[in-house]
Amino acid sequence: MSSDLLNSSGLIPEKIPAHVAIIMDGNGRWAKKRIMNRIKGHERGAEVVRDIVRASRLLGISYLTLYAFSTENWQRPKMEINALMGILINFLKSEQKEMMDNGIRFMTIGQTHRLPENVQNTIYETINLTRDNQGMVLNLALSYGARDELVMAIKNICSDINNKQLNIDSISLETISAYLYTKDMPDPDIVIRTSGEQRISNFLLWQIAYAELFFTNTLWPDFTKDEFIEILKNYQKRERRFGAVLEN
Repeated sequence: MSSDLLNSSGLIPEKIPAHVAIIMDGNGRWAKKRIMNRIKGHERGAEVVRDIVRASRLLGISYLTLYAFSTENWQRPKMEINALMGILINFLKSEQKEMMDNGIRFMTIGQTHRLPENVQNTIYETINLTRDNQGMVLNLALSYGARDELVMAIKNICSDINNKQLNIDSISLETISAYLYTKDMPDPDIVIRTSGEQRISNFLLWQIAYAELFFTNTLWPDFTKDEFIEILKNYQKRERRFGAVLEN
């Protein structure tokens, strides 16, 4: 797919990453700098999500995974969690038409059964509505933790071995990948984290083994499609060897 944004971006279409993953960080600090309630930062952050989803679709990215709510985030104050859940519901409902108009399929990874019932209902409604769309996958990591994901995978593998559905000698890298939430997706090519923090924070630990990592000091509510494109340009300049030596 070609678009005006792609044509004017300076990006090489053949080198557009198939899967981009983003750790969206800095909403609270953005609000604090402006002497605002943290919730205002989350609300502004949701607007940026909308902008980056649109840009990703226009640039031809096939999968966009956003770290929206971690398992550790359940430790936050109940008022903030409730506000985040409300923002999530409003975002999904407001974006359903755009997802349909632009062929965006919505998916989630994580312990979504822990989310409030009204949030789960909106998630399943959006998943079902968009399930046949084939333009791009928008994947939200919700109540997600990579270590919990690996524990789940190991338990399921052991269960299948016990039930004679899996032979222990046949277990491979591909086997483990097939037991993860992301089994139907390619591994991320690139991980972006905003806010200046330089850590992974329990995000897609198995899947990002060979992803290119980018850290920006920009707080998520200030992140723009222009900075996004500049990061993608930097990505396209990197030589991805996957442990091998490339011949000149």
